[in-house]
Amino acid sequence: METHKKEFFELPDDIVFLNGAYMSPQLKSVAQIGIENLRKKGDPSKMDDSDFFGGRLLLKQRFAQLIAAETHQRIAIIPSVSYGIATAVQNIPFQKKDEIVVLEEQFPSNYYAWKQLERETGVTVVTVKAPPLAKGRGAAWNDAVLAAINHRTKAVAMPQVHWADGTWFDLKAVKNRCDEVGAYLIIDGTQSVGAMPFSVDEIRPDALICGGYKWLMGGYGLGVAYFGERFDGGRPLENNWMNHEGAEDFATLSKYNENFKPMAERYNVGESSNFILTNMLSEAIRQLLEWTPEAIQQYCRSITELALRTLEEKGYYVESPDFRGHHLFGIYPMQNDNLEAIKIKLKREKIAVSYRGDAIRVSPNVYNTRAELEKLVACLVS
Repeated sequence: METHKKEFFELPDDIVFLNGAYMSPQLKSVAQIGIENLRKKGDPSKMDDSDFFGGRLLLKQRFAQLIAAETHQRIAIIPSVSYGIATAVQNIPFQKKDEIVVLEEQFPSNYYAWKQLERETGVTVVTVKAPPLAKGRGAAWNDAVLAAINHRTKAVAMPQVHWADGTWFDLKAVKNRCDEVGAYLIIDGTQSVGAMPFSVDEIRPDALICGGYKWLMGGYGLGVAYFGERFDGGRPLENNWMNHEGAEDFATLSKYNENFKPMAERYNVGESSNFILTNMLSEAIRQLLEWTPEAIQQYCRSITELALRTLEEKGYYVESPDFRGHHLFGIYPMQNDNLEAIKIKLKREKIAVSYRGDAIRVSPNVYNTRAELEKLVACLVS
């Protein structure tokens, strides 16, 4: 990818939007799909039984292709990350004194459920602290995660990149360590999948859970999840009709079939046909497959490399390129800088970023340019 794709989006020209980790802007093609399907329900006489299944099947197939999953039957349509995490929690056979490893300040939806389990069952949530800001921080944090996994570990619940500052974690190494002790690996891929390569075939997670409105560029309110073999035969959070064998034949629905469809099909949220959101997310993933996460990640690197080097020379801390995302990273101001003053300046210049802890969280994508990163740098060093 040699040039930006700004023309594919609905962003106004006077905004520098470096905040995709907050919420992606709308692809024009995704908006069009949403409008078409919103209008479709105006005349339901034109709908038939296949409308309930075709869109959701296509979404599953496209997401399976995006993450190199062996089959779309391992994909479930979910309403949120918390729903996917709750599904995993319910289907892992925890015992008292088991441990669950999480990262310091990881996203709350991948934390609260584990803490509730701690209160209710006597398991222990082990939080791996972030090392101090210094050279080698990302590598040290990765080492600390591996060191925290032991014979008491039942599950490791973590992201591919940290939502606050983009620190990258070697999930292949984490999975290998999980295998040594028999632990589950539950990944929240919301802040990476779509903009960063992810392969189920290589990483072999037990579950991968993704909200759809950030790097997958879908609408708000729908996500997708992969559930591996260890979740086959599990208990879903709800028992809806579409997840059962024979659901496609409306004429026989009252002849109840207690058998679930195979693999992850049992974990779909009710009304997963969601004619608007399901088709919007499917279209967004189609576009991502055309661009490829590899090309998106490389493009983000190409437009941010010089800008980040300049900020480091001026005293800002940014994680090493080998241990952070190029689509998502934290810029830590110099100790004496006034973060509030920076916020005011960036808002005045119409530069949209987020602030997470002590970091200025910057998250570009293919709609950004090198010139926009230069504008950000000019604000931070002036």
